[in-house]
Parts: sequence; C-alpha cells; structure tokens
Amino acid sequence: QVQLVESGGGLVQAGGSLRLSCAASGSIFNIFSGNSMGWYRQAPGKQRELVATITRGGSTNYADSVKGRFTMSSDNAKNTVYLQMNSLKPEDTAVYYCARLSATGRVGFWGQGTQVTVSS
Repeated sequence: QVQLVESGGGLVQAGGSLRLSCAASGSIFNIFSGNSMGWYRQAPGKQRELVATITRGGSTNYADSVKGRFTMSSDNAKNTVYLQMNSLKPEDTAVYYCARLSATGRVGFWGQGTQVTVSS
C-alpha cells in the first residue's frame, strides 16, 4: 500500500506560478514493476485528465495544454514528485491529483488532491 499526499495548491493570479508536491509513504518507483508517477487534474463538471507523467529514469510526458508551462520532476531520495506550474491560466483551475501508475499506465494509487485556483 502506498499513500500519496499532495501539497502546494492555492489561489494565484493568471500568469503566476505554483509548485505542487506529492510525498509518498514508500518508494515512488519500484525497480521491478517499472511504474511511473503522474499528475492528473479535474475541473468542475469535467472528467479527470492526465497532466504529466515521469518515469524512474526521468523521462517526462505532458498534456498538450500544459507543454512549455508545467514541469514534472522527482526526488527519489525524498520519495517526492513535483509539478512546477508557470504562466498559469484560469483554465488550469482544478483539483490536482498525484498518482502512481503501473507499467501499463493503470493508476494504482491516488492522492487526496489539492485545489489550484487561478483568477483572471
């Protein structure tokens, strides 16, 4: 069982920045399972969507809507992943969730979420 705890959300003006953190109760990467970590978000009335992923080797992928603005990183020693969000837009407003994904991309564990609100 892995517990994921997000932090760093809040209210920010458009154009501003926030850094989200996700601390895991255990290792964020299992060298045998080949899992990855991801950030998802869910805006009111919308489906949850994948924002970014990172592998144990540091390879990242981003949704087109956040490319060039968001950066996902990991600190394996601290069992923590981060999401640096720059040039925030009102449409980035959502609850952001950290997730641990299997090698096939299936989410095995979710965090409780952290609210990000971007005012115009």
